[in-house]
Amino acid sequence: MARSRHSIEQKLSALRMMNEEKYTWKEIMEAHHVSKHTLRVWKVKFDTGGIDALKESKTWRPYTKEQKIEAVRDYLDGITTMEVLSKHQISDWSVLRRWVKKYTSHSELTDSRKGMDRAMTKGRKTTFEERFEIVKYCLENGRNYQQTVEKFQVSYAQVYGWVKKYDTNGAEALLDRRGRTKPEDELSEEEKLKRRIRQMELENELLRADNLYLKKLEEIERRS
Repeated sequence: MARSRHSIEQKLSALRMMNEEKYTWKEIMEAHHVSKHTLRVWKVKFDTGGIDALKESKTWRPYTKEQKIEAVRDYLDGITTMEVLSKHQISDWSVLRRWVKKYTSHSELTDSRKGMDRAMTKGRKTTFEERFEIVKYCLENGRNYQQTVEKFQVSYAQVYGWVKKYDTNGAEALLDRRGRTKPEDELSEEEKLKRRIRQMELENELLRADNLYLKKLEEIERRS
């Protein structure tokens, strides 16, 4: 896969122009000397994997059998190719296609052989407080999923899933609904009030973390 000639700063600048919605596709393409398809690729990568997904990999990356199966199942479940590549940090469609072919032909997918590092490829059980801290840390550090994985010793898929849940439904989405949380209709008025206050506090903390990330992003663009 060919290396991108665009720096991370250029990619972020193009994405910000897209988000501002006051520039035409043509203006953004001409400003950054890039095709419309590439701009869309950058956007999907950033939306699903943050800044990490925009970086060019400089080393060969190993994958476990479990990671390969999870990526293939995501693809077969209808997630777009680019989202699967970004979510699972797969270098190229040809790699995913090879896994899909093996999986659908009932051939066994195996761990990558070269320098295999199995550290934290599987998830672990977490409390709501842990999930909140993990998401907060990830947001404060520019949605750096890999750094978050290494710090909290959880799987990449877990971190990605929790951040996506927060982006979609807020801090409340990080709660485990499997019998650990009292239903709303069983709470007293005092309990309801306490829960809402706590949820607002958590939302504010995560919002501050996300805003910190956006400020860092603006600083990068000003320096570029």
